[in-house]
Amino acid sequence: MKKKMIPIVVSGMLVVSGGLLNGATVGATGNGPGYNGNETVKNERLHSYEEMVKLLERIDKQSDALELEVYGQSVKDRDLYLAKFGENEENPTILFLTQQHGNETLTTEGALKVIKYLSTNNKEVRELLQNVNVLIAPRLNVDGAEGDVNFSLEDYAAGTHTRYNANGVDLNRDHVERNQPETKALHENVLQKYEPEYMVDLHHQGTETTLGDTDELVSGSILYPTNENVDAEVREKSKQLGGVLYNAIEAKGYGTLSKYVGGTAPTISRNGLAVEYGISTLLFEMRGMADHYYEPYILGQKSNGYLINQAVTGMKAVIKAIADGSIESQDTSFWDTLPESGHKDSE
Repeated sequence: MKKKMIPIVVSGMLVVSGGLLNGATVGATGNGPGYNGNETVKNERLHSYEEMVKLLERIDKQSDALELEVYGQSVKDRDLYLAKFGENEENPTILFLTQQHGNETLTTEGALKVIKYLSTNNKEVRELLQNVNVLIAPRLNVDGAEGDVNFSLEDYAAGTHTRYNANGVDLNRDHVERNQPETKALHENVLQKYEPEYMVDLHHQGTETTLGDTDELVSGSILYPTNENVDAEVREKSKQLGGVLYNAIEAKGYGTLSKYVGGTAPTISRNGLAVEYGISTLLFEMRGMADHYYEPYILGQKSNGYLINQAVTGMKAVIKAIADGSIESQDTSFWDTLPESGHKDSE
């Protein structure tokens, strides 16, 4: 598929799209989704890999609560970082995983805000971390997020971020074979080492996803593990995880979630980790992407603040519910009536 020639403005110069990483601005047309529009994408507002590392290292130096760990390297030898809070073996552990797909960027932006929050020394955070261990792996696909890959990005609208890693592999389809260094490191040095009971896997979906067969556009979608080999108790706890996140976001008034229509393959982390390790997992898909070959999937920056806050809200709510034990009494009946994701046809 050849992309449309979309103008990109960088430092006052009009150039043709393709291969630009920093400062890329894409005039995204599409049919104008209603969640504040997808008018202009300004990827320079996102943390580059170098900026993310500098931020993590600065927070690590300032905070006694945070322990920053490098758990592996990418295809292009970029370090993979894990932010760790708490190491009490008697406490439950939750892992937040972001940006398995390099063009799904706002999940990492939300995770960085939660890392900042957990690094503060206020009473609320201290009490939380007495009762829960939190692991945050911000940006698994560090090469794809930089556009530093071994294949052409000419089909992408801005040429800045790709779904795949540097070898052209979808990391969220590599959780059985684990042929890629990123997934191999995640399994061996995070999942097998720290044995989390819960995981929220944060992704992005297209801008045109709707609530069922209505025209109402959603800000995100959620789904528990659906593979037939998932233990019933693990699946139920996953549904409870979803209930906590769903209620917290819906209560804010700016978020509307649908039930994601996802596959059952064990190669997907939502399913594979639940089967192999007994981890209660939740997929959380947020609206829009930083770059894509299908232009209407790209979401403009006016929506970014809402979506980042949505991620932060959900992550904080889950941490609190696990810490105070309220997740164990979370009602899961809402799943029975939650409309599945639909799709609004583009004009």
